[in-house]
Amino acid sequence: MTGGGFAAAEGGHARDDYGGGVTVSVVVTCLMAASCGLIFGYDIGVSGGVTQMESFLAKFFPEVSSGTKDAKHDAYCKYDDQRLTAFTSSLYIAAMLSSLVASRVTRTVGRQAVMLMGGVLFLLGSAINAGAVNVAMLILGRMLLGFGVGFTTQAAPLYLAETSPARWRGAFTAAYSIFQVLGALAATVTNYLTNRVPGWGWRVSLGLAAVPAAIVVLGALLVPDTPSSLVLRGDADGARASLQRLRGPGAETDAELKDIVRAVERARRDDEGAYGRLCAKGYGHYLVMVVAIPSFFDLTGVIVMAVFSPVLFRTVGFSSQKAIFGSVILSLVNLASSLLSSFVLDRAGRRFLFIVGGAAMMICQNAVTMPRDYAVAVLVLMCLYTFSFGVSWGPLKWVVPSEIYPVEIRSAAQALTVSIALCLSFAQTQVFVSLLCAMKHAIFLFYAGWVLVMTAFIAAFLPETKGVPLEAMRAVWAGHWYWRRFVRDAKQEVQVNCM
Repeated sequence: MTGGGFAAAEGGHARDDYGGGVTVSVVVTCLMAASCGLIFGYDIGVSGGVTQMESFLAKFFPEVSSGTKDAKHDAYCKYDDQRLTAFTSSLYIAAMLSSLVASRVTRTVGRQAVMLMGGVLFLLGSAINAGAVNVAMLILGRMLLGFGVGFTTQAAPLYLAETSPARWRGAFTAAYSIFQVLGALAATVTNYLTNRVPGWGWRVSLGLAAVPAAIVVLGALLVPDTPSSLVLRGDADGARASLQRLRGPGAETDAELKDIVRAVERARRDDEGAYGRLCAKGYGHYLVMVVAIPSFFDLTGVIVMAVFSPVLFRTVGFSSQKAIFGSVILSLVNLASSLLSSFVLDRAGRRFLFIVGGAAMMICQNAVTMPRDYAVAVLVLMCLYTFSFGVSWGPLKWVVPSEIYPVEIRSAAQALTVSIALCLSFAQTQVFVSLLCAMKHAIFLFYAGWVLVMTAFIAAFLPETKGVPLEAMRAVWAGHWYWRRFVRDAKQEVQVNCM
């Protein structure tokens, strides 16, 4: 495991920060970029609640609606319908495809433009879903929502990592996760209110997705592009002005800008295709993290539990209204834990939160049982699980991938990270209800086993990146007990000797 020291990217001299504090400009800019999390969070919160609303089921899935009222029907299997789960999962396959496209678009037009495109696509999808008259329109709207999510999830975390000061990068990047939770909370509260409206309440829930989409569009119009993205596209003067605005008028930005330019120049010299480079010698550790972090994140089961929490609560005995209220409680717990994480992330470090949070999640999953007489106990354990997730894997899933990759593969690696996560989310949202029907409460043991594996992996193979400038991140890997044998070269040896 590496220590806390590091060196500047290519300069060979030690530096613990570039100077410049937290300015009003960087706070406002990062908050606007982080608001991209609203649309993903709103969708996570709204889709599960809508899929158990009686009015929605009666219009589009009447066979499921009649099954939920049949007392003889297995409680675990009432919502086991592939067309119904396709309504939820179709977003994730569209998001996966668009996130891969977004990495190439980003190199051409910049991260700010990609966030703007994502907001517009999500806005169009929300309008189509609100006016849907058949399942085909629902799926089309969900696909457009997915394209919007794919664009913003690829661009926004990287935007935050590239604009925030190194010392507080974790807190600023975690803001994306906080906005995601706020979006989910807004959606669950909306579902709770519209579930009382007979016939068309679901249209309000789906249509109000236009509100967070409009916020994202407005925010993307108001923020500048990142210094790294501007340098990558040949606008050095624009990068200098952007960096000065972010760090404050009196801050010395020459050293940071030189490291950014140097990192981009190295990327151009070695430009053989970012995706191909991930498989090249010296980049294997990045490829491992590209696959491992999103895979472990999804195999915690948190996505399907967040999406299908109302369905889960209906299964264990809650009424429709109480099931949605349970989801509201989970969203509030998630918000509180995410806010707490933003305060401790840059103090406690990434590894500590990963390991402690993973251990607590595993304990909660092992404790959950699902007989119908213990619905309240299930809610309590889900709250504890959500809190543990919210202070660890929730924000860190966005923070760590956005900061560990060098600039020459950053967009491609982030795109693959997001795409793998979304691909697994698609698979899980499509089959979760069927797994619940087949495995019943044992499904939590399945996820607990994966949490154990992922916690052990993090403890052994992820170096601590707290407070390390992005341009100096290579030295962290070169000092790791395992990865150093694969990544160290002469230039990195100079950096490690400066630690």
